[in-house]
Amino acid sequence: MTDTRPLTPHVGVYRWQITMTMSIAHRITGVWLAIGTLALVYWLVAASTGPDNFATAHWFFGTWIGQILMWLWTFSLFYHLCNGIRHLFWDAGQGFEIRTFYISGYGVWVLACVLTAMAIIFAYLGGRP
Repeated sequence: MTDTRPLTPHVGVYRWQITMTMSIAHRITGVWLAIGTLALVYWLVAASTGPDNFATAHWFFGTWIGQILMWLWTFSLFYHLCNGIRHLFWDAGQGFEIRTFYISGYGVWVLACVLTAMAIIFAYLGGRP
């Protein structure tokens, strides 16, 4: 017996849009935040178990790989936060016009990048403004 129901179109049929990118990026940053939380737990456990363990954690997060991971986690935090606020507006019934979709979408990317840059600069200045 063959099934004659219509099939869902393949992703290749759709024209790529910013809303698709935003949705995928929101999911990826959510996963990345979970991984970053595990790194934070590692750092806290290392700090609480003695100076040798903390020195190892401090060394790792000071390497170029550790720094890049921290930058990515920082960007993920700000992107996920900004996009979550965008979704809160949608939950309130605001911002469903096509023009607003695009403005708020690009705004989330720009604001996440600016906030990440500010956080990194602040961190490298040692907390001094």
